[in-house]
Amino acid sequence: MQLRYHTPLSAQEQLAQGLTAPQPLALADRVRFAELDILNHVNNKAYVEWFETLRVAYVNSFCRPFFDGPEPRIVIRNANLHYVREMVQDEDYIVTARVTGFRQSSFTMEQQLWSGDLRARLEAVMVAMMPDGSGKYPLPARLTRQFIDRDGAQPA
Repeated sequence: MQLRYHTPLSAQEQLAQGLTAPQPLALADRVRFAELDILNHVNNKAYVEWFETLRVAYVNSFCRPFFDGPEPRIVIRNANLHYVREMVQDEDYIVTARVTGFRQSSFTMEQQLWSGDLRARLEAVMVAMMPDGSGKYPLPARLTRQFIDRDGAQPA
């Protein structure tokens, strides 16, 4: 199966590439020379950028449409990145995202990086803030319902 880059992958495409379970959002790309370090494997900074790129796409596509009125700031509170196995130049990879849990104004995202097998995973807590940063912005009930229905998330 030909891997499509920069386009959301279907559940079937994800499974065909070795993912153990399809995720709500998954995008493929290829390791570039500029992402390598002096040891010729992917620099840690590249993993962070790959996860961030997909996290922003997830929030823009799956979260922002549910907010009425002024658009909140959605910020990352903290993240834990676990490196499983190194990557090298020209490897195809798939980065995924889903919400695993939520509270009144925050949600937890799980992200994975696959290249035949699991290479890294990231868990991040995202917080919705008022547009001016003055306080927290409650998550709309329609959004939390989508977290449950689409991602299998659970309220915390």
